[in-house]
Amino acid sequence: MSNAFKREMNLSGKVLIYAVEPHSTAIAHVLRMLKRDLTAVLGIEPEFAADPRQAQIRIGLAGENDSCPAHPEAFEFRFVSDEVSVLHIVGRDELGVVYGVLAFSRKFLGIQPFWYWMDQEIKSRSEVMIPCVDYASSPRKVRYRGWFVNDEVCLIGWKPEYPPTREVWEPVFEALLRSGGNMVIPGTDLPRHGIHYELASEMGLWVTHHHAEPLGAEMFARAYPGREMSYLREPERYEQLWRQAIEEQRHRKVVWVLSFRGQGDKPFWEDDPSFDTPFKRGELIGQVMQKQYDMIREYVEDPVCCVALYGEIAELYQEGWISLPENTIRVWADNGYGKMVSRRRDDINLRIPSLPGIKDSGRHGLYIHVTFHDLQASNHLTMFAGSADFLKSELEAAFAVGASDYLILNSGNIRPHAYPLDIVSTLWNEGTIDTKEHLQSFVRSYYVSEHEALARLYHSYAEATLPYGPHPDDLAGEQYYHHPARQIIGHWLQGKEAESDRRLDWAVGAGSFEQQVKAFEQRLAPAIDKWKNWLEQCDGTLAKLGAEDRQRAEDHLRFHGELHLSGSEGFYQLCRSYAAHRLGQYPQAFVLASESLRHYRRGLDALRAAEHGKWADFYRADWLTNIASTVQNVDTLRKVLRMHGDSPDFFLWYKQYLMPETEKHIYLENTHREPLTDDDLAARLKERLFTDAGCPIDVDRK
Repeated sequence: MSNAFKREMNLSGKVLIYAVEPHSTAIAHVLRMLKRDLTAVLGIEPEFAADPRQAQIRIGLAGENDSCPAHPEAFEFRFVSDEVSVLHIVGRDELGVVYGVLAFSRKFLGIQPFWYWMDQEIKSRSEVMIPCVDYASSPRKVRYRGWFVNDEVCLIGWKPEYPPTREVWEPVFEALLRSGGNMVIPGTDLPRHGIHYELASEMGLWVTHHHAEPLGAEMFARAYPGREMSYLREPERYEQLWRQAIEEQRHRKVVWVLSFRGQGDKPFWEDDPSFDTPFKRGELIGQVMQKQYDMIREYVEDPVCCVALYGEIAELYQEGWISLPENTIRVWADNGYGKMVSRRRDDINLRIPSLPGIKDSGRHGLYIHVTFHDLQASNHLTMFAGSADFLKSELEAAFAVGASDYLILNSGNIRPHAYPLDIVSTLWNEGTIDTKEHLQSFVRSYYVSEHEALARLYHSYAEATLPYGPHPDDLAGEQYYHHPARQIIGHWLQGKEAESDRRLDWAVGAGSFEQQVKAFEQRLAPAIDKWKNWLEQCDGTLAKLGAEDRQRAEDHLRFHGELHLSGSEGFYQLCRSYAAHRLGQYPQAFVLASESLRHYRRGLDALRAAEHGKWADFYRADWLTNIASTVQNVDTLRKVLRMHGDSPDFFLWYKQYLMPETEKHIYLENTHREPLTDDDLAARLKERLFTDAGCPIDVDRK
């Protein structure tokens, strides 16, 4: 090495890159990313040199005598100098090269993993100075790590094409790779002709499967409509679907999911009730998994296989009824809220620990959620309700008992969940996290100013969430304000008020319907105050930000708080409306239902406000939380309430409460025929019937 070796390398103007050929599709993709990143920062598109001696950056696979670490996916930065300094980015394998290039972009160009999803403001520079310090990567904590892009309705509905095209999927897979992920379940039950699996493989990712779609095979009921869904009676047809899936994927990097559930993600014995004992059920599942494993080995040498210990399969396995093929990774699932215990089913919440025990040898992994959809209290549009310290505690504890071979993270629609996704990626890379340092780094990576204030908002977000139950993870996402509310409206308008609504027992117990609604009201009141306070702090910080930072904070902080506040206020006023209705005070019930509607409409306004620029229509397909459906339900409710006393002319409440006394007995009916709209009538009745504090003048709320 020359004595002229420089301590810093200067990149400016047109950078020349040499990439050793032949290179794979994954390396071609990452070179395209590097070209885009350099152009964004330096303002001039780089060129790929034909002669390595001309290049400032040389990229390629490690040679036999190379110093690159030997572990899978390793990379190194090595600086060599003669006349000028040259950076060699060397990867042990395909993904090693990919991670090396993306680490260069992050470390020296400032391109963050969620630059696309957070609308990062890329800082342009005339030159980039790079310290000439060699670097070698360390092994990641988790061997197979990635996202389950599940409940992905926003991604599905964002663009007019279905299934989603490359335009939608490429930013998803790029963010995953930049986060150190190497594995993906790209969507849920999407049409088989879609690009999602092909593109994921093309970009270098391992693909794996939903636990309801073993081996990634087509659903039996879809392939053979009308046939009896019984493996005992139709083994050849089931096995043909599995064989076809194996043949289609044999040349990809696949983590094969062994499983046997019923069609539509349910226990198979719901379609085949002859399996009426745990022994029969566990025996068949074990036999099927062994058959699947043996079939894979016909095509793939040393396949990587896993089984999701989810739902009934987890129970049967833990009770000793299922035996698994050799060396299969056992994947333990959280409850949907980040806690490593069994999932709540309706109002049954046993919270059985879901981690390997002392006697559980072999390989283990995790299936966890930072977003969830369960028709109860989950977060789908809003950020994970728990704290960064909670995620740290759960994952570090799981790693400590050996569950670190595999981690699949339910990532939802990516954009609303960037911060918790970044937390988990730090954990799957490093095995631990300093949550305070991470938060400071995250905020500084994506915002230009007011870092301390923004960090406080991200930190206090979890503190503002509504605790709906006795456990630390019983924290409400935005679905809490919508699914139970619509259930209450349906139960109410169907005339079932005399009986309890069992669907609400999980949240408020099994009292009378009136008691159930009152219990929700009592839980919601303090949540409103907390979210108002949080949003006041948020607005104070936003007022100090520049235009781009302000928009970013609107989308990734205020948006979430507004969905919580508008939802909690809407649900609270709905409960008060029912209380007035029970007392026969229909005008007051109508006003309170209209107040509920006004708040829920703010949630829709928040969705629309977040759909600016490239995000146009991003929340168009909000079909799971479905704020629009809640708005329609509440609007229907208040129209029904108006019929109690204002029908059929819809002028009676105006005459009773709003018309001047001097006019009531002398007006001519044929000059007063246009009824007020629901909104106008509600606004005027509110002014007449309610105090400044918002309480009905004649309704006892105790």
